[in-house]
Amino acid sequence: MADGNNTLNTSRRFFLLASAAGGGLLLSGCMTPADTTDGAPTLAAAPAKPAAPVVDVNSFIAISPDGTIRIMAKNPEIGQGIKTMLPMLIAEELDADWSRVVIEQGDADQARYGMQIAGGSFATPMHWDNHRQTGAAARAMLLLAAATRLNVSVDELSTQPSMVVHTATGKKIAYGDLVADAAKLPAPDLKTVKLKDAKDYRIIGKPMRNWDSPRIVRGEPIFGIDVKVAGMKYAYFEKAAVFGAKVVSANTDEIKALPGIVDCFVVKAGPANTTKMGLSEGVAVVAEDWWTAKEAATKKLKVQWDEGDTSGQASAKFDAKAVELAKGAPLANLSKSGDATAALKAAAKVVEASYVYPFLVHAPLEPMNTTAHVKADGTVEVWSPTQRPSGGIDLIAAALGIDKAKITLHMTRCGGGFGRRLDSDFVVEAAAISKQAGVPVKLLWTREQDMAHDPYRPGGYHNFKAALDKDGKMTALANHFVTFGRPNSGGALTPLSNATMAANEFPAGYIPNHSFDQSLMLGEMPTGPLRAPVSNAVCFAHQSFLDEVALAAGKDPIDFRLELLAAAPTAAASAGGRPGMVASRMIDVLKAVRERSGWDNRKSLPKGTGLGVAFYFSHSGYFAEVAKVKVEPNGAWRVLKVWCVGDIGSQIINPINAQNQAQGAIVDGISEMHQKITFDKGRTTQSNFYDMPLLRIDYAPQIDVHFHITNNPPTGLGEPALPPVLPAVANAIYAATGKRIRSLPVAQKDVSWT
Repeated sequence: MADGNNTLNTSRRFFLLASAAGGGLLLSGCMTPADTTDGAPTLAAAPAKPAAPVVDVNSFIAISPDGTIRIMAKNPEIGQGIKTMLPMLIAEELDADWSRVVIEQGDADQARYGMQIAGGSFATPMHWDNHRQTGAAARAMLLLAAATRLNVSVDELSTQPSMVVHTATGKKIAYGDLVADAAKLPAPDLKTVKLKDAKDYRIIGKPMRNWDSPRIVRGEPIFGIDVKVAGMKYAYFEKAAVFGAKVVSANTDEIKALPGIVDCFVVKAGPANTTKMGLSEGVAVVAEDWWTAKEAATKKLKVQWDEGDTSGQASAKFDAKAVELAKGAPLANLSKSGDATAALKAAAKVVEASYVYPFLVHAPLEPMNTTAHVKADGTVEVWSPTQRPSGGIDLIAAALGIDKAKITLHMTRCGGGFGRRLDSDFVVEAAAISKQAGVPVKLLWTREQDMAHDPYRPGGYHNFKAALDKDGKMTALANHFVTFGRPNSGGALTPLSNATMAANEFPAGYIPNHSFDQSLMLGEMPTGPLRAPVSNAVCFAHQSFLDEVALAAGKDPIDFRLELLAAAPTAAASAGGRPGMVASRMIDVLKAVRERSGWDNRKSLPKGTGLGVAFYFSHSGYFAEVAKVKVEPNGAWRVLKVWCVGDIGSQIINPINAQNQAQGAIVDGISEMHQKITFDKGRTTQSNFYDMPLLRIDYAPQIDVHFHITNNPPTGLGEPALPPVLPAVANAIYAATGKRIRSLPVAQKDVSWT
């Protein structure tokens, strides 16, 4: 909650401290539900007088005598709506009156809540069962408490929203009147509780406004960048432009003498994670306000750096090396079936093409920031917009040499994430600076720092050869994939984080012969997951090339894909330890998007306008998309409309968020077709949105999203709608102009036509 000074007042937040079977009482500030239109209630200010006692039913649910039900949201909220969705699962099985529900963001505490992460589209599959079971267990305890009070069998009772009802007499008892007795009962085994039939859902499947939306509209301070704590100072952390550079010297004494400066010192490098994102070496400037710190660092601070060998890296060198490696023997084979070499030699037609995609930066609109207080007693308190709080705790403990139990991390709402905040470099930096400065500090990066110190989405190079027989059937596919690696302990190159390709990449297992090979070149830049990791890149290359093969075979691109999917998959379709795609589910979404988009009427489109199609299976989601693109003769292009059909199982939990996630993924994907990150002299060339543009609202297309409901467990939605849009747009540009997009970003000069 925020006080009148726009300060995040942590002392007034309530925390649910009981164990899963707990029954203790907790006095806390009370948030009053109001304005229940469209879902989540607006939060009114806490009352001045002490609140009524709140009873913890379990670690996720607390109920007050006035009927307010407080549900803990355990995972980070980065804009994906999880803070609303997960409590919906609990509230449904609790049979709660949603208008009386208050949602609280949990702190980092995996001992209590289990894994806490925003990434991988894991939230739905991981919590679909256990969160409903948690709500059902609390409901069972309330029913048993009512049965005891009324001296009747539990079988004679049912529930209505926040009420236990005696069926025979119609007598009702509010949850608030029963909770104290219910909390004293032993919690039932979650696996034995009875769950609702989907036809009886009142909350799941209904459009619920995101819990924080009213507060965001009102401009309340709920993001990490808004945090203020008593005695807080502001920090700017100057790091080298070259990855891994070390400080040789810095004029720290001169900076400390400037007005408004509290301290200035060198921070030595600390432990990093697998993406090379940890405590970097640099110079911290601590001041009374952030602008003073930033101006001193950028205009007065003079640092001499030892840039090391990394300063020789450049994108132009990478491109040349990739061509050289593609001509030679591959370093390794990722997967193989049949004899692709022989099939290519015997082919009636061979199709060859190389596809390239660039490095990308995450650049969420809220720059990296964290507020940290390393206290005199050795404990650490942190407020951070993080996607993976355990990573920050691990790095802080290692860097400061303390036990993890001494660290408290409060998760704030994130102003975007897209995978960037899975890394915790900004978290450990704030803690290290606070310890050295001896005061609580808020560390805030600039946009330029965000661009220069990102765990980038790796670039890659795919070199394809496909074989077609005399009937236009695809008999073989070879791909020599060139990507980036770093030496392991033995000196051999191993792929950078997310610089990989799945061994079962389609159409592996659906054609008689395939060979996916890989070569590596040295890359010293940090890399990591970007929304739809790996998939967002390799889908563009593979699904674009499949379009080329389809046209070379003289076949409709959708018919060609359906023909491939109709083949009985072999073991190769599930190679590499990844679950394989169920072809029938993808066939259904492809057919649905064909119908919704009017695909079969595309020949009537005017010159310069085209439709393109692609599909992809990722993060257990099945998506097929058709893009309609218009290209002007001078090459200016824009996406007019995208039709998106997805299969994510049997239940759409919150239709508002589901639509938003699919639409946002498509907009992200189109943005990526305008973006690139390049390197020169070991540093990032781009610095802000003027040279790494986001899609503007007036260029956003119409988006038609349809969910194909199937009898399969629900799966996540953050990632899988993104990958198909890139090749769908690229294939539409070809349909409009006859010019094939084999390299991203799409340059206007490359698609002009007459």
